[in-house]
Amino acid sequence: MRERSIYRERAAGWLAEMCDAIVSVFFPADCRICEELLTRARRIPICGECLASFVPVGEKVCEICGRPMLPVASSSTSAEGTKQLCPICREQPGQERRIYAFDRARSYAVYEGALVRAILLLKFERMEPIGVWFAERLAEVVKAEGLDADVVVPVPLHRDRERERGYNQADLIARPLARRLKLPHRAVLLVRTRPRPDKHILSLEERWESVRGAFATRPGSQVDNLRVLLVDDVMTTGATLDACSRALLEAGAKSVIGLTAARAVRNPIAGPSQS
Repeated sequence: MRERSIYRERAAGWLAEMCDAIVSVFFPADCRICEELLTRARRIPICGECLASFVPVGEKVCEICGRPMLPVASSSTSAEGTKQLCPICREQPGQERRIYAFDRARSYAVYEGALVRAILLLKFERMEPIGVWFAERLAEVVKAEGLDADVVVPVPLHRDRERERGYNQADLIARPLARRLKLPHRAVLLVRTRPRPDKHILSLEERWESVRGAFATRPGSQVDNLRVLLVDDVMTTGATLDACSRALLEAGAKSVIGLTAARAVRNPIAGPSQS
């Protein structure tokens, strides 16, 4: 039975590649980022050069929030032992004083350059193959980090925003990721009870305030003792992942690990205690 399932997966992959090759011959397209002609069959409308330009976050990251460690700070350790912590997380040594409710957050690549364009294609044009590609990269992150989870949950949009857009971009990553990790996918577990402010650009304080108490578990959802893999497209300040994590933990989840395709590293973090 196992061998038959593997054969079906391989056959489906070969068929998809053949279809992509035929389409690329008769309907050549340009890369949606650099606009160069795609010379090879690809499921995603992005050339190999642009994909290769994505900058992986790397191995030296803050143990808690996943922020890439600067060379100067990479050798510093916290009072908790030998964990590598960024300046923000290092200032919050006690569990009761930690800024973030999630155990850890990890990301695939730095939110800059061509990756920003790829995220926008996923977010506003529903480029599902890009979501699948990110899911494959995040599955590699999960394996490399040895992250254990029982369920995959996407960060939800408010019902009005999802109705307007027609989809949730975080779920375009979470669903194929759950399939790849062979874990249950539970998009209905979390809901956003308060919409994001209409203001396009929010200050750090406004980001935290806009999501504080804005998420809740759906009534009747079973969360008790679950290790949750919480998925989103971009982590900027960590405020959204934190708010979702608090809702899950208050409902009885055992732990929450945040996982995002991209990580913004230029903006400082302002937590609730600093707002």
